[in-house]
Amino acid sequence: MSGSIDFRGLDFNGFDLTRRTFLRGVGGAALASLLPAQETRGRGRGVVDPPHIAPRARRVIHLCQAGGPSHLETLDFKPKLAEMHGEKMPESFTAGQQIAQLQGIELRCFAPQHPFQRYGESGQSICSLFPGVGSIADKICIVRSMQTDQINHDPAHTQMNTGSGLTGRPGMGAWAVYGLGNESSDLPGYVVLTSVGKGGQSQPIAARQWSSGFLPSRFQGVHFRSEADPVLYVNSPNGVTRGRQRDVIDAVSELDAIRDAASHDPEIATRIRQYELAFRMQTSVPELMDVSDEPEETFELYGTRGGDGTYAANCLLARRLAERGVRFIQLYHRAWDHHSNVKGSMEITAKEVDQASAALVIDLERRGLLDDTLVIWGGEFGRTPMGQGSGRDHHIKGFSLWMAGGGVRGGISHGETDELGYAATVDAVHVNDLHATLLHLLGIEHERLTFPHQGRDYRLTDVAGRVLNEILG
Repeated sequence: MSGSIDFRGLDFNGFDLTRRTFLRGVGGAALASLLPAQETRGRGRGVVDPPHIAPRARRVIHLCQAGGPSHLETLDFKPKLAEMHGEKMPESFTAGQQIAQLQGIELRCFAPQHPFQRYGESGQSICSLFPGVGSIADKICIVRSMQTDQINHDPAHTQMNTGSGLTGRPGMGAWAVYGLGNESSDLPGYVVLTSVGKGGQSQPIAARQWSSGFLPSRFQGVHFRSEADPVLYVNSPNGVTRGRQRDVIDAVSELDAIRDAASHDPEIATRIRQYELAFRMQTSVPELMDVSDEPEETFELYGTRGGDGTYAANCLLARRLAERGVRFIQLYHRAWDHHSNVKGSMEITAKEVDQASAALVIDLERRGLLDDTLVIWGGEFGRTPMGQGSGRDHHIKGFSLWMAGGGVRGGISHGETDELGYAATVDAVHVNDLHATLLHLLGIEHERLTFPHQGRDYRLTDVAGRVLNEILG
């Protein structure tokens, strides 16, 4: 350490420290005991070591279509609904059911606004607006019987992320990193990317959706911006060398270690780890964002050259994060809240996400990453088969998503909704079931991954959840 930082006469929490005492005495010993060797290198094992079961996936990419994509214009075609367009919705479907914004309004059937086609050897039924997804039909499992408990956006996002509609609980990415640790030395274990589309109302997203909740804060997601510097202050100020920064980080970390010896606050260890990670990210993040090493065919595959803040650019970045060992990657595309003009809005939003979503699966496969990467595409809920003017309202009784890779069977469908697409009637899948399956594929038994908080052991699946063995390869 250079002599440019002077600790002489520094009083820290009751310790009268000279520079020599600080560097050779308590500080170094405390820091060494606080962070094991693997932690100081940036890698960290999780609490599930070894895995409970043989893992099929090492990482997860969640393509979150924020706002609630209509299953009726994406993955779940209902010809009977088309036949009944404009007719009164049968009360046998809706009587006593929770409805978001259509209370007290005469409910009428609203036909699917775009045709569906059969794709692949498996003959998967997918809306014709999604030819890209259709091209990977034999690689994906379509779940058509999803259900959630929360009918408004924010609590529904919270449940999809945390397993509960209550705020303050850890997101599934935080649970994954807590359970398994991080494979990357130079990047966070949980990264979040966001984009804003043009085809619908821009769905607001709060940072609490990727919070660590009551888990140690080092497990929270890190939001990378889509344009300019992805992380604020990733570049050093003018005149500050990396050697100078190294001096400061070493000094602050050792001071924190001394403080920890007195207070035993676990957040101090988190702070030290994050200082170290932030220092390494000043090299790793610019390298991550520099896509000049990508071949031209990759840009053509995704439909972007990167760096433009689009969903497509984020999909390309997600692949680069995956191959660098990031455990959990979440992409939010905020353009699916189609309360009006669902026909025209779907055309726009589909173009924004279709090609890139398929490209990500294709790219992962050709690089040998799909087999151990679980990709999930879907929103927080679906949309009503009843019309809301020219659009559709929020809907929780039945909606769709698709999954690929990471031990999931491709070319299959799971579950069904009724003939009008109102409620899941065959093999209903709750959000807790999705989480149980996700953890299972990562090698974790969901009932055994717990954390004590306020007198009870919490888990991602709360007090429910079953593994969807039927969709596993």
